[in-house]
Amino acid sequence: MPKRLLNLIKPLFKSLLLFALVGALVLGSAGDALAARGGGRIGGGGFRAPSPTRTYRPSRPPGGGGYGYGYPGGGFGFPFIMPIFGVGGFGSLFTILIFISIANFVVRSFRNGSESEEAGYVSNPSVSIARLQVGLLADARELQADLNRIAEKADTSSPAGLAQVLQETSLSLMRHPEYWAYGGADSSKTYLNAAETQFNRLALAERGKFSGETLSNVNNQLQKAAAVEVEGSAAALAETQPGEYIVVTLLAATQGDLKLPTINSEADLRQALSQLGAVSGDRLLALEVLWTPQAEGETMTSEEVVTGYPELRLV
Repeated sequence: MPKRLLNLIKPLFKSLLLFALVGALVLGSAGDALAARGGGRIGGGGFRAPSPTRTYRPSRPPGGGGYGYGYPGGGFGFPFIMPIFGVGGFGSLFTILIFISIANFVVRSFRNGSESEEAGYVSNPSVSIARLQVGLLADARELQADLNRIAEKADTSSPAGLAQVLQETSLSLMRHPEYWAYGGADSSKTYLNAAETQFNRLALAERGKFSGETLSNVNNQLQKAAAVEVEGSAAALAETQPGEYIVVTLLAATQGDLKLPTINSEADLRQALSQLGAVSGDRLLALEVLWTPQAEGETMTSEEVVTGYPELRLV
C-alpha cells in the first residue's frame, strides 16, 4: 500500500476506533448500572384448556322415535307422513324414503360440523396478554414494603390467589398517584396454544433486567436472597443519585378480550390499573408482578429507567 494512502487512512482509522471505544464505555456503564439492581417477583398460573361443555341432547327419546316424532331410526325432526296415492303409491313411498334419508344425512352432518367447531373453539380459546408498567418516584418506598408483604404472604398456587395478588398490587399503585412519574401499557390477543410462549417471552425480557431476584413467590415457592451490603449511607446515595425511581410491571394472561388504553396521562394510567385489577380468578391464566429495585432503600436513576424501559412515557 502506498505510504501516502496509508497516512490518509490512519487518522480516519483512529477516529473510528475512538468512537467505538466511547460507545462501548457508554453502553457498558449503562448496562452495568441497570444490572446492579435486584428485583422482586410474584407469579404463577398455567395455560390449560378449559373442559369442553356440551348441551345435553337425548339420542333416542322414549318410544323409539327420532327427536320426538316417532320415526324409527330417524331423528330428522318432523313426523313421517305416509302419502296416499293411487297408482304408483309404492314408487312414491320409495321416493319419500330416499328424500328423508338424504335430508337426515345433511342435518346430521351440519350438526356434527357445528359441534366440532364448538369443541375446537373451546379447546383453543382466545387469550389476551396485557403488560402494564408504572415508574414511581423514590418517595414511594412504602409501596416497596407493600409488594414485599404481598410476596411473602400471597397464595400463588391458585387462580383465586393470583387474582388477589393482582387486585392488591393494582390497589397499592392506585392509592399513590402522587408518586406516578412514568407509565406504559400494551396488550395483544392470541390463542391458547400460542399464549404461553408469548407470555414467557415477555416475562423473561422483564426478568432479564434484574441482576437477580432477591425476593420471589412463584407457584407458592417463596425464596429470599441475602441482602447486599451497599457502601455509604442512604443519605449519601440520595445526594449522589438525585431523581430516583422504582418500576413496577404487571403482566397478565386472561381468557377473552382485555385491551388496555395507551398511557398518555394519569387518567389513562388509572383506567388501565382499574381494568387489570378487576380481572377475576376464573379468567386469569397466568400472572407476573415484577418490581425493581426490591430491597428497601434502593432506587433507580432516571438514566437507568430510560435505558431499561424506553417505552415508558411521562404522566
